[in-house]
Amino acid sequence: MQAPSFDLAAVAFTDAVGARTCGESVRRVTEGWGKQREAGREREAACAMALAQKEERPEEQRLALRDPIEEQGNVSTDGVMVLVREEGWKEVKLTTISAVHQLEARASSGSSPLRDREARAHVKLTCHSYQAGLWDADTMGEQQCAEGVRRGLDACGRLSSVNDGAVWIERITRENFPEAVQIVDWSHASERLWAVGSAVFGAATTKAVQWTEGWLSKLWQGKVGELVVALQELKLEQGHYPQEVQQAAGYFASNARRMAYDEYREAGLPLGSGTVESGARSVVQQRMKRPGRGWGRESGQAMLAGLSELHSRRFEQAWHTPCSIAA
Repeated sequence: MQAPSFDLAAVAFTDAVGARTCGESVRRVTEGWGKQREAGREREAACAMALAQKEERPEEQRLALRDPIEEQGNVSTDGVMVLVREEGWKEVKLTTISAVHQLEARASSGSSPLRDREARAHVKLTCHSYQAGLWDADTMGEQQCAEGVRRGLDACGRLSSVNDGAVWIERITRENFPEAVQIVDWSHASERLWAVGSAVFGAATTKAVQWTEGWLSKLWQGKVGELVVALQELKLEQGHYPQEVQQAAGYFASNARRMAYDEYREAGLPLGSGTVESGARSVVQQRMKRPGRGWGRESGQAMLAGLSELHSRRFEQAWHTPCSIAA
């Protein structure tokens, strides 16, 4: 499943066990199992999302726990494009759930994200699990919920959700995990600010660097309101600016409550969505985004189901148990 192609997987199998097989056989077995796993995911999501029954006890687990997170967790969600035959480029939606660990505090002024980057490394995210598929936002929400149930997020001590600011991600995460502290990924926020500085003052100019670094420092300190006022004064709605620059004031204003970076650092919450961005590369793109004519929707969805279990370290168990609804 991790090999670049089914033919190479067949060669690796022959080298490993001495028995000969072919790429077509590997494809049939892999996709057949992946379709079983996809059917299992659909049943599990329906079970996780079902209304509570009168005879159901609060302590009952709807899905079997897998690497439950007890103290602190994080949920991040994103999308990545893959080529689907007869449909063109389509978005694979991916959610990543991780355990969060506090790191030993380091000496830091806490005032500048540029000269004080070690302040961002105050937590470490480990034990990642994934769910990826060619889904719309609401179906992704159901799968996100199911993965959260598997990881025991309902009993987790603290929960955060760091994302890129997309409205659909904020919505489904709020519906599934209303207790989660939602945070806009620091890198996305800072990239937007750099785009404004470059557009207004000229790319790589001294003025652009000074303006951007100055406002990044204020944003790092949680002064989003001041930043919004400054952006409004620049009158960025002018047509000669790129769209992301024209919308910058509204972007920071609408996301202000999710940009209290000073408070998040103090609370020991993560500031980056690198786990889901890394997952997009390793879980999805490494196998699904290769030269060629793309995947059929059904076979692509089957592969994504299998890849999700493989990278969540649940492959062997899932191979023998296509549907993991708890008894």
